[in-house]
Amino acid sequence: MSQESVRASAIADLMRAGRETSRLSMMFRYAIAERLGLTVSDLECLDYLADVGSATAGQVAERTNLTTGAVTSMLRRLQQAGYVTAERDPADRRRVIVTLRPERLAELARPYERFAEQTKRLIEGYRVEEVMLLVRHFAHMQAMYLAELDRLRSGDTAPRPT
Repeated sequence: MSQESVRASAIADLMRAGRETSRLSMMFRYAIAERLGLTVSDLECLDYLADVGSATAGQVAERTNLTTGAVTSMLRRLQQAGYVTAERDPADRRRVIVTLRPERLAELARPYERFAEQTKRLIEGYRVEEVMLLVRHFAHMQAMYLAELDRLRSGDTAPRPT
């Protein structure tokens, strides 16, 4: 096999593995959400708040790709279930600041514990350079996802030139 065909085969394998990982990740998220009695959007909102601490309802809408009306309903549901607090922003009373209740963090983390431990053991077997490569790869993928989400939200459905 030529170097070009070996590279093409490796890239095809990587693309296939990425799609399968994405599919399994979604299945995993749905299973965790179901176990917690939440929707996947609820879970994404709570994960986002766990990362950032507090956010406006508008930021939650942008992060979850939901309409403001859907976010309002979701936040009301999460507030009634005791997962979040929602307070008016003292600097701008039109905005609502949503915060994950810290006492609920352990409950939300529990379904991930075994997977997180397995992931940690997997990564411990990588050299620093390999970990840095993965970090760069994920950063580039995240930027591409954000750009594509912006494009889709704007109604642009034309393929990008290569």
